[in-house]
Amino acid sequence: QVQLVESGGGLVQPGGSLRLSCAASGSIFSIYAMGWYRQAPGKQRELVAVIISGGGNTNYADSVKGRFTISRDIAKNTVYLQMNSLKPEDTAVYYCNCVSSGSYWGQGTQVTVSS
Repeated sequence: QVQLVESGGGLVQPGGSLRLSCAASGSIFSIYAMGWYRQAPGKQRELVAVIISGGGNTNYADSVKGRFTISRDIAKNTVYLQMNSLKPEDTAVYYCNCVSSGSYWGQGTQVTVSS
């Protein structure tokens, strides 16, 4: 089993920034990828950003390109999501995902962008 602990969500004004963190622990043998998804009320969960362990390649949803940056600390098994220029439409519960021996999810952290 892999446990994912997220932190860093909260309330921020439009144009502001937040950084989410996700630390993986447990039976981690080989992490293939870690990423962030989000789910807004009444909408499906969607991919926000992912980083592949092998070469550090990243992929972003079009809606966050240029504003969000995903990064990782391999030694700490931690992935980060730096979110800048936040918009009200970024409001959602953000979930960390880890793909290793299986696909694992964090409990989610609320991000609210509102004035």
